[in-house]
Amino acid sequence: MTRSNRMFELIQILRAAPAPVRAEDLAAQLEVSKRTIYRDIAALQAMRTPVEGEAGIGYMLRKGYDLPPLNFDEEEIEALHVGLAMLMRTGDGALQQAAARVGRKICDVHASAEWLQVAPYGAPLDNPEEGCVSKAILRQAVRSSQKLHLAYVNGAGERSERFLRPLALIYHTDCTLLAAWCELRGGFRHFRTERMMSAELLDCSFAAEADVLRKLWQEQESNTYVYKA
Repeated sequence: MTRSNRMFELIQILRAAPAPVRAEDLAAQLEVSKRTIYRDIAALQAMRTPVEGEAGIGYMLRKGYDLPPLNFDEEEIEALHVGLAMLMRTGDGALQQAAARVGRKICDVHASAEWLQVAPYGAPLDNPEEGCVSKAILRQAVRSSQKLHLAYVNGAGERSERFLRPLALIYHTDCTLLAAWCELRGGFRHFRTERMMSAELLDCSFAAEADVLRKLWQEQESNTYVYKA
């Protein structure tokens, strides 16, 4: 989570809190250290965000402070509810948590649309405690154009070690695919996430060539995977 996103989440937590929230509780919710919370609070106060309180007591947001409302019509709100609910099908735990946070923010300023229901059945959840590779790591690799070291087992049960330049994550109803330039094969390949044994982000960027590779992949797969709005 970037610092700007974390500070936005910090404001949202304080907005919803009925009483002062301790730094250690904020740190636990945002998965950072208390020192980071202290720095973020100081930064918010420097930007004249009305955060009150102090270390050892807790922090709260002065009443009356709010963010600009989201301006969506009824069908746009319903589309958001359905779209967010369908993230349950991706098996991407981090995206599901993010969708829940977005849903709460929308409900803060708009009427609920809980009568729109989406069946959650889809790709298996990426639970790292059960040995699954986190889709959040894969998304980070694509977003930051970082090379990835992947241990993979194909459909025939053959294991291989791959060095990839990840380009896109493709969510199907029952599985998720990582599209990448595979250095072993010297070409574009697609890897099912449930067959990944491990994935390690490497300190090696391919940002200079990422856009060109992604464009070539899109041209190659334009009739299969590439969504055009």
